[in-house]
Amino acid sequence: MILKALQTDTTDTGKLSISVNSSLNNFPISDATVSISITGGDGQTLEQLTTDTSGRTEEITLGTPPLEYSMEPGEPRPYMEYTITVSAPGYEPQTTLGTEVLPDATAIQNVRLRPLSEEEGAPADIVIPDHTLYGEYPPKIAEPEVKPISETGNIVLSRVVVPETIVVHDGTLSNTSAPNYYVAYKDYIKNVASSEIYANWPENTIIANVLAIMSFTMNRVYTEWYRNRGYDFTITSSTAYDHKWIYGRNIFESISVVVDDIFSDYLSRPDVKQPILTQYCDGKRVSCPDWMTQWGSKSLGDQGYSPIEILRYYYGQDMYINTAEQISGIPSSWPGYNLSIGSSGSKVRQLQEQLSSIASVYSSIPSLVPDGIYGENTKNTVEKFQSVFGLPQTGIVDFRTWYKISEIYVAVTRIAELN
Repeated sequence: MILKALQTDTTDTGKLSISVNSSLNNFPISDATVSISITGGDGQTLEQLTTDTSGRTEEITLGTPPLEYSMEPGEPRPYMEYTITVSAPGYEPQTTLGTEVLPDATAIQNVRLRPLSEEEGAPADIVIPDHTLYGEYPPKIAEPEVKPISETGNIVLSRVVVPETIVVHDGTLSNTSAPNYYVAYKDYIKNVASSEIYANWPENTIIANVLAIMSFTMNRVYTEWYRNRGYDFTITSSTAYDHKWIYGRNIFESISVVVDDIFSDYLSRPDVKQPILTQYCDGKRVSCPDWMTQWGSKSLGDQGYSPIEILRYYYGQDMYINTAEQISGIPSSWPGYNLSIGSSGSKVRQLQEQLSSIASVYSSIPSLVPDGIYGENTKNTVEKFQSVFGLPQTGIVDFRTWYKISEIYVAVTRIAELN
């Protein structure tokens, strides 16, 4: 076990919730016991929680360092680290050390429990390393932001498509023994953004950084940059080459909301088909005159700059936001308008069918009889779905809700097909 240094200055507070699912089928695990203590402390349990039928705990308030620590670069560490141990009958217990809780932010720790097995030993503890704005990591090795098609011939896609999964090589290119992880695209972006910026920064700063992370990632996907060089992955977790992705780390609600709202977007320049490889640095430890700096983007956000204004400040006035032509791995695209009371037709029926399938696994969500009419029963089911998955409980199916329903539906039906 790796022990982490204890932080004692906890004058402010942040929030934390834990979601527990099975590693076998990703189904929620109810009645799991969740114990929370301070990483590097005396091991005393601060909170003990139990998951509900959706595999989630209540949201709790925990001590953090003062807010001003995350508003300016430098020491001391701006977040508190907690240790989370989860156990449930029929599953191996899992411990995560270093879950980050920031002041004025909500942290979400997802935990996957492995079913008990006589053939495998207990799973290793997950240790979350320092945030990139606090710890020491290699600076990005500069690359051209657009890959020359005629010279490398690496463009294999005819259009920009949001991938269903990203294959992350958890190490450097030279580390051939490092594992590869298959990660859902949105989950990958949320993990990287939570690893590289602070979630209590201005919303426009978060949006600008998420757009840069997504565009960079989409460039790797579009050009098949590593696969065309003989590697079997999409991207690495090394900051020297790509972004910092951390296995098992917590994400933050403010970042998750932004990603869910804009995950099909990326950054473009006129007459350039491929997403731009938008590189950046912190702007304090590392200087990068032609790229966005994270601390600089925070300062511009404080001054009221919009996301595109922040991006153009660093990347030039010809940078603009584009939207992918296709999203992989979903049954059907969002209709382009909200579904609510009074809506009807094939999109409503499809929505109802998906919610009924989801209700077979998430018992707190009421089932529906699909009839293609958005009435009170559909509204109530949508509201409950939104409640379970941390969305605003409007009873209206907007862009974000539509794709969250699609995401959960695909996960549920694929497991059913395997069984």
